[in-house]
Amino acid sequence: MNSATYDNHSSRYAVGLMSGTSVDGIDAAVVQITDSLDGGMSVRLIAFENSPYPAAVRQDIFDLFDPLKATVNKIGSMNVLLGELYAEAALSVITAAGLRPVDVAVIGSHGQTIYHAPESEQLHGYDIHYTVQIGEGSVIAARTGVPCVSDFRPADMAVGGQGAPLVPFTEYLLYREAHRTLLLQNIGGIGNMTVIPAGCTQEQVYAFDTGPGNMIIDGVVERLYPGQLTMDTGGAIARQGEIHEGLLNLLMQEPYYSQSLPKSTGREQFGSSYIDWLLDYAKREDMKAEDVVATVTKLTAWSIGDAYCRYVRAQNPADALLVGGGGSYNPVLVEFLRQELEPLGVQVMTQEEIGQSSDAKEAVAFALLADYTMKQQPNNLPNVTGAARPIIMGKISY
Repeated sequence: MNSATYDNHSSRYAVGLMSGTSVDGIDAAVVQITDSLDGGMSVRLIAFENSPYPAAVRQDIFDLFDPLKATVNKIGSMNVLLGELYAEAALSVITAAGLRPVDVAVIGSHGQTIYHAPESEQLHGYDIHYTVQIGEGSVIAARTGVPCVSDFRPADMAVGGQGAPLVPFTEYLLYREAHRTLLLQNIGGIGNMTVIPAGCTQEQVYAFDTGPGNMIIDGVVERLYPGQLTMDTGGAIARQGEIHEGLLNLLMQEPYYSQSLPKSTGREQFGSSYIDWLLDYAKREDMKAEDVVATVTKLTAWSIGDAYCRYVRAQNPADALLVGGGGSYNPVLVEFLRQELEPLGVQVMTQEEIGQSSDAKEAVAFALLADYTMKQQPNNLPNVTGAARPIIMGKISY
């Protein structure tokens, strides 16, 4: 049994694990959480590591995104394999922090999303909406000896929420300011925006998925440069291309962008079949590969600017947009974002430019979400997810 407990424990270590829709690898963070006398907390990042997936494992995960290939035996075996890989990542980052597993109070693991269906459908007379994340928490707990909180989303969905986005809860805790309205924009496979009005309460925070982040960019690069590239590192390809206005205008008609809040999306909408359709159009237009990449990079930036204008600007004009996630390392994408938002008076900065870590941000979030689970305190934002009430998310494995 761990010496770290939640009984009268003002300072503790927690590990967060994150694997996003881009399936780049496992982000693992160790944080020190210290309670303050006023009921708040401070959070300090102690160590961070990224463990890339072996190529064969990454391909097996991608196969599970296709419901026709995602047989129950493949999902079951990958669920356990990812538990093993997550446990290894947790043990490695704990060592990097100069700690032992016995020093850590909890591990929070988001798991790997393989299917997300937030909109209700009728099944035998019941309204059903569901989500599937794999990476067995009981394996993580067994290998590390540390309690593991996993499978966060279903609890929110059980009370009417979309189960996403979840990170805004921790963004409110860590980023809110008295006098500035901030936008927190994560650009992973999917883009999501959190709006934190100046001096706001928890109930005034709202968030939603803006649309594709890196997902379409990565998807077209992988198809256009098979066996060579899986992403546009540093925006090198997009920088050489020109934006194709016809394709961009066509992509901007996607109904998701005008869908009412709350809303969330994923690979089901912007995955393989979407890439097929997009590249068929590009082929008919005889587009150069670099022009395709430049155009879809511009689309991601446009979708974020459009989301700000459509859902945020009128009621909460923002002072700054803080960009995190893998997309923040693409300077062409960040420059496109500045072109969209700075004429509207919104300063665009990356997490690194404010002394934070884009890579570690979501792993840190799941360490904090797990901390709240262990304290038996609600850790969703109903105003963000559409849930009927606050709920304690996460399943605990010992």
